[in-house]
Amino acid sequence: MRANVFAWVGLLAAPVLLLTVPTASRAAGYEDAVLAGINQARAHPQAYARRLRHDQLRAARYYGEEGYGVTRDDPDAVEDAIAFLMRQPPLPPLSRDQRLAAAARIHAARQARTGGVGHGAPGDLGYRLRGQGLYAGVEAESISYGQRSPEDVVHQLIVDSGVPGRGHRRDLFSGGFQAAGVACGPHAEWGAMCVIDYAGAIVRR
Repeated sequence: MRANVFAWVGLLAAPVLLLTVPTASRAAGYEDAVLAGINQARAHPQAYARRLRHDQLRAARYYGEEGYGVTRDDPDAVEDAIAFLMRQPPLPPLSRDQRLAAAARIHAARQARTGGVGHGAPGDLGYRLRGQGLYAGVEAESISYGQRSPEDVVHQLIVDSGVPGRGHRRDLFSGGFQAAGVACGPHAEWGAMCVIDYAGAIVRR
């Protein structure tokens, strides 16, 4: 079983009052939008690359040389993401799995209270998945902090600015995963967070 897990915290903290924090009543729609955005990028990686290029040029026109500082993206990470996406073949969508979502929600609720970051103790992801009755041959977890919208969450995971190895991006575009679960909510330090748990080779019991 492989656990390939990464966490990323933004280079700049977005003001908490400006964040669109999903409340309990609308979290499901927010989480659905995150998974839909992930699946759209998996299905159409070249189109997402063109969108990144468009956003990059627009920021440069509007903000001048300071554009990257405003958008919080490292220019090298953006270029790397565009090159990756242009080579990436389309992938099938990840199915929504309520057990993965429940495991992600446990972690999101924990960090909402504590303001912590990261994935917990070694083996915590596997423990949470087994607690939901899910056994998988491969599993991974990505966590996004401080993003204002579902689109921003997906953008952060794909550009993966500041993350050695671009682990979030590799997991999002892994052909080894067939299912995912998303849990989003408030975070004491960063205002908002989303946990995305992936699984593949799921054992049916």
